[in-house]
Parts: sequence; C-alpha cells; structure tokens
Amino acid sequence: MSLECSRHVHVPQTSRKEELRAILGNPTPLGVMGFILSLTPLACDLMEWRGAGGFGAATVGTAYFFGGLLMILAAVLEFILGNTFIFVVFSSYAAFWLSLAATLTPFYAAYTAYEPSDPTNPGFNNSYAFFEVFMGLLCFIYLICSIRTNLCFMVIFLALTLGFSFLAGTSWQLANGNADLSRSLKKTGGACLFVGAMSGWYFLLVQMLASVDFPFTLPVGDLSRIIGGASDKGAKEV
Repeated sequence: MSLECSRHVHVPQTSRKEELRAILGNPTPLGVMGFILSLTPLACDLMEWRGAGGFGAATVGTAYFFGGLLMILAAVLEFILGNTFIFVVFSSYAAFWLSLAATLTPFYAAYTAYEPSDPTNPGFNNSYAFFEVFMGLLCFIYLICSIRTNLCFMVIFLALTLGFSFLAGTSWQLANGNADLSRSLKKTGGACLFVGAMSGWYFLLVQMLASVDFPFTLPVGDLSRIIGGASDKGAKEV
C-alpha cells in the first residue's frame, strides 16, 4: 500500500487540498499512537496482569497527554485536511481519555462525592456505568461507519463496543455488591480492549512503514472499494 493510499484508507476517497497535506503530513499515526498507548495499559490493568489494577489510576498522566493532548492535536489536523470521520473519532476519544483522567484525579473528587467509605460505592458506580453504556453506543455507531473503511478499524470499534458494554456491567454489578461477577466482567472487558489495542498497534505499524516509503506494505483490509458509497451510486446513475 502506497503512502498516498495509507493516508486515505480510513475514509472514503474525497477531494483534498494537496498543498496542505504536503505541509502538514499525515496526522493519523499520531492520533492512533496516542490512543493505543493509553488503551493498552488500561486493558492490562483491567485484566490484572502481574497484579495491576486501579482502573488506570497509575497511568492517569498517559490518559491526559497521550490520549488527550496527542489525539486533540491529531483531530485538529484531520479537521484541516477535511477528514470528517477520523476527526470526529479522534476528538471523541480524546474527550473520553480526558474525562477518565479527570475522574481518576483526586482534585475533581468524582469518587469521593458519593460514598467513598463503601467499597461498592453504589452512587458512583451506578452513575458512571451510564457513561460507559453510551460510550459503547458511540463505538457501535463508529463500527457501522467503519464498514466503509478497513478491517483494522472494524476490529477496533467492535472490540471497544464490547469492552464498554462489559465495563458498564462491571460498574453495575459492583454497585450491587456482586464483587466476583464484577471482577469477571472487568477482566472480560479488559480482554476486549486489548484486542482492539492490538489491531491499533498493527494499523500504526502499517502507517509508519508507509510514512518512510518502506519497500513492502502490510494489508489493512481496505473495504472502501468493496462496499460502494452513495456518491458511487449517484455517479453510475449519471
């Protein structure tokens, strides 16, 4: 896959300002890198690898700067280039990472505003679960849209949809006092996020190889030519 193709594989082919692209480069790897470097440690925490835990509290700085700052920067550049889908995706996930980081930061007192002395803290967990539910819904919308992009993105959005669904169940079951079930759901959700992260790492490798004009390319499962768009149908009718 050529460098030019790698820049557009995540969106249907539309007109671009060539001079801006030449000046700004391809911001997609930056956004993907910020995303996976935040998601992968979180997934490992949720699966409790090597005794990890804390729902990402140890990597709250990563969420602020990799997940938040880098993804916002990439989103702005995608907006300038006119890549609407990836701009919205990067922006929303940047907001998610900043929201998660703020929730985990003691200064904002998100957890202590309820019943911090109660291990189940039902007020907080029942409330936070709704955020996870609607993040799952957002990822499902992205999953539908990704049918016109590539298999890497489809795997990521499917994994995130499932992951957020399991994490919502984790919060609700913890609020109900079902600690064992909550832990199992948390590990399952972490495993889903890990699968999505691995797809993201692969996509980053593809993008970086293309950025240096590497002598060989890796497939991403381009679906844009398989599943035609509305504009393609209109062109045929004309």
